Amino acid sequence: MEHQNKFSFRVRYGETDQMGVVYHGNYAQYLEMGRVEWLRSLGFSYKQMEKDGIMLPVISLQMDFKKSATYDDLITVVTRLSKPPLVKIEFEYEIRNEKDELLVTARTVLAFMDMKTGRPIKCPDSILLLLNSD
Repeated sequence: MEHQNKFSFRVRYGETDQMGVVYHGNYAQYLEMGRVEWLRSLGFSYKQMEKDGIMLPVISLQMDFKKSATYDDLITVVTRLSKPPLVKIEFEYEIRNEKDELLVTARTVLAFMDMKTGRPIKCPDSILLLLNSD
């Protein structure tokens, strides 16, 4: 179940602050991009999951900043599953620059929720099957 994904992109000018570095709040969006690409690399569509009535809100977010990213840096979000998902799914991340310097480590916990009832549900079997075939 050790599925990992790497997703790279360039920092856009609008993501930086007056000091020329990526504004800290943007890293949460980078983690979201990493999660969506992690699911996609597994063969699963977040969009389809929502069409099927399941949402995945973040219930916990922890980030440790090591070094700043700046405009036009090529950064890579490494996303990996912490443990097998049940009702919650937990991810660990590393964000690195093109010199492979560690910029951020992070952890998120998300809950599978039924969109109609707003109640937690177990991880969809389709995700579990994909994870077990990996």
